[in-house]
Amino acid sequence: MVDEETFAQLIDAVDRFVEERLIPAEPRVEAEDEIPPEIVSQMREMGLYGLTIPEEYGGLGLSMSQEVRLVERLCRASLAFRSLIGTNLGIGSQGILMDGTEEQKAHWLPRLASGEVTASFALTEPDYGSDAAHIRTSARRDGNDFVINGVKRYITNAPRAGVFTLMARTNPDDPGAGGVTAFLVPADAPGLELGPPDRKMGQRGAKTCDVRLTDVRVPQDAIIGGPQNEGKGFRTAMKVLDRGRIHISAVAVGTAQRMLDEALRYAMERVQFGKPIVEHQLVQALLADSQAELLAARAMVRETAALYDREGRAQLEASACKLFCTEMAGRVADRAVQVHGGAGYMAEYPVERLYRDVRLLRIYEGTSQIQQMLVARQMARRAAR
Repeated sequence: MVDEETFAQLIDAVDRFVEERLIPAEPRVEAEDEIPPEIVSQMREMGLYGLTIPEEYGGLGLSMSQEVRLVERLCRASLAFRSLIGTNLGIGSQGILMDGTEEQKAHWLPRLASGEVTASFALTEPDYGSDAAHIRTSARRDGNDFVINGVKRYITNAPRAGVFTLMARTNPDDPGAGGVTAFLVPADAPGLELGPPDRKMGQRGAKTCDVRLTDVRVPQDAIIGGPQNEGKGFRTAMKVLDRGRIHISAVAVGTAQRMLDEALRYAMERVQFGKPIVEHQLVQALLADSQAELLAARAMVRETAALYDREGRAQLEASACKLFCTEMAGRVADRAVQVHGGAGYMAEYPVERLYRDVRLLRIYEGTSQIQQMLVARQMARRAAR
């Protein structure tokens, strides 16, 4: 955790970066489906790749409470920019940080913090996403090595990755979570191939693709935490996703704020029936409902982040937060387009793109329906104590 004075300076720097560099670059990113290399370099120089990695490994070591506040500000710009660094901040680095050996931490975390290496988290498969405990990618022991075969799908930052945190089944006799192990697999490992970049509804500039593994050989020391952690990969994945869901909730709050700002600006400028539409009551209702939900979501994120900082976990709260905040962002997106009327359907206005971009938030890191299941299960467990 950095001191508040330093953190305030970082927030100011991010705010300027968003306003002066990121938002003006959004049309270019949308047109080219690529983040300009000069912006990537600036994000590295600002230390944004290492926000959550401890100082001893070259990062800034933000607390969860600080992370959500900064991510919210960053996500006033296109979510593609956040996606660029998101895997290094969360699912790509946190498994190493939480369960890795000292050697793994020393080797990978400084390179992730600097942005020299981009991490990627390879869990989802063609037939298994939400049902991640039953993945089919296999890792067969061969002496002191493992030989991995399988396909991973929709893997964020795979085209940019230098290393994958990859889940594979090491015990074929255990079809559930106990047979899954987490490996660190270098992107240049022989037999690892990338599919073509996915064509997506939104978030152009954010890269995903399939990862195909054919007899990829890794040493047993590539298991996160070492050989003694064989079969404990699903536990690592769930711990990583717990924190990641709070992060995505902050993403939802940030982009919802941007959409509401755009809707309010348009409503104050657009004149119909002789007055700005912000003075019409039904438009006011769309804006007010969005503002109320946004305030509730922001408070929820910050309370959940504070709980995580205090206790190191927040399973029920993180899932509830992700469920509410991402659904909230979807509703704000819909209202923002409605406030714009026909203009909201036109690509010249940012809300058209933001509407498409935000739809993914209700799917990745666990769908809204999965979050409902997780919240209800945690409720029942707590009530049974």
